[in-house]
Amino acid sequence: MENFPDFMKHPANRIVTSSEATPGVEGYVFDGVDGSQMAFWTCRETAPSAAHAHDYDEYMLVVQGCYTLIVDGDPEPHLFTPYPEGAPDELDPDHVHPPCAPDAPVGARQMAERMAALLPS
Repeated sequence: MENFPDFMKHPANRIVTSSEATPGVEGYVFDGVDGSQMAFWTCRETAPSAAHAHDYDEYMLVVQGCYTLIVDGDPEPHLFTPYPEGAPDELDPDHVHPPCAPDAPVGARQMAERMAALLPS
């Protein structure tokens, strides 16, 4: 999947670029009538994200590619990728993980278990 469908990218829902924690991403947000919110981003290049935290729960799904999780207090990031051979040599092997597939119940449970094991209690 190279792009989200056009109907998902209405200009009225576009997130202002200056409010993004990652340079070069294109984001859109949708507000539910119950106060819930859903956002999605397209990131076409490797870029660092500024450290940030939220006052709410955040769930992430990577449709294509890999992602890096930085855990507060851990000096190195955790890389989740289908291409472990592309991980930087300086990254400890115990910080390179296979991708999760949260689109299935087993994958969602696996992702939750992996994240819980990495996050400080």
